Amino acid sequence: MADASDSQSNPPVDPAPSGPDGERKLLRLPDLDRLIGLLRARGFRVIGPTVRDATIMLGDIESAAQLPSGWAERVEAGFYRVERRDDAACFAHRTSPESAKRHLFPPAQKLWRADGSEDHPQPVVEDRSTAPRLAFLGLHACDLAAIAVQDKVFMGGAYVDHVYATHRRGALIIAVQCTSSAPTCFCDSMGTGPHLDGGCDLGMTELIEGGEPVYVVHTGSEEGAQLLAGLAPPPASHAQVVAAEQLVAEAAAHQKRRMQTEGIKDLFYQNYENPRWEEVARRCLTCANCTMVCPTCFCANIEDGTDLSGRLAERRRRWDSCYTLDFSYIHGGSVRYSPMSRYRQWLTHKLATWIDQFGTSGCVGCGRCIVWCPVGIDLTEEVAALRMSARAS
Repeated sequence: MADASDSQSNPPVDPAPSGPDGERKLLRLPDLDRLIGLLRARGFRVIGPTVRDATIMLGDIESAAQLPSGWAERVEAGFYRVERRDDAACFAHRTSPESAKRHLFPPAQKLWRADGSEDHPQPVVEDRSTAPRLAFLGLHACDLAAIAVQDKVFMGGAYVDHVYATHRRGALIIAVQCTSSAPTCFCDSMGTGPHLDGGCDLGMTELIEGGEPVYVVHTGSEEGAQLLAGLAPPPASHAQVVAAEQLVAEAAAHQKRRMQTEGIKDLFYQNYENPRWEEVARRCLTCANCTMVCPTCFCANIEDGTDLSGRLAERRRRWDSCYTLDFSYIHGGSVRYSPMSRYRQWLTHKLATWIDQFGTSGCVGCGRCIVWCPVGIDLTEEVAALRMSARAS
């Protein structure tokens, strides 16, 4: 992931070659089905995109037939619809409300339980050693960048989050390069996509030939290379490799939204009382949609509870949001009682103080927060407006 101070758009990156001869391989849809079966036979729980409740969501995948073949998304600020394509592409989605965060950092997690009876006098930490390894299929470059951000949050410091680490350390990732961009994407300006630049075990680019998908594949790890070898795929042709690279380059070039990241920390630190905050707060519903769909937000609350007998107790962690009044409740009141203060907290943390905490931006340019905001608040627009207001003052 590029440093947050780098405002330049990155050129398309040539994917890592596959195999000892440097050739990239070619998979077809039946091969993808075999790959899913191979992963399941090795004990993986395969997580991939599927159509559910008129939305493309991540879920358990047992075969390629469950992938969103022939489906795409039509999105804009505050608008999301799935619609049929005129081909059988499986990975044409871009801004579904779910990311890998839901599976690596679950929305609700039991941390420990205690039984006050004589036989169980001590708290028992939940044992996750027998949980199946996760294999993610179809993650995009921005999602990989988000995982890298959360790796720093949950595993990069002195205190490692054992829930996240258990899921993450065994995870296998089969990623897909974006061959088109949604109107809300701005990953190119963040240096996080649409090309893949490491972070996956296998990387694929979906091409459509005769209405059917084929996949130009490169390896990113030894485990990925072994999986690919088990399928014995043929090499991709030179024309297919060039076509794949060209589509990814066009996806980057067609992005209309951009985030100017140069000097962004100082912009926020020097404009804490800028009137633009009040302006956007008049639209903000403080519904927390943006934090729920964000692939990097990690606010959570700890809840302790007991049964009616008082002998059994549990501690659970649940997702929370800095938009809720209770999140900053301290000694009889909320520290951030106004919508303005809560929106300012979210955006300032995401784009400024996050850099001080973790050495990187908390935004990967996926555009989910723009799509799933009921009133269509656009953080790229807000940053541009804050810059303009700062220059005018």
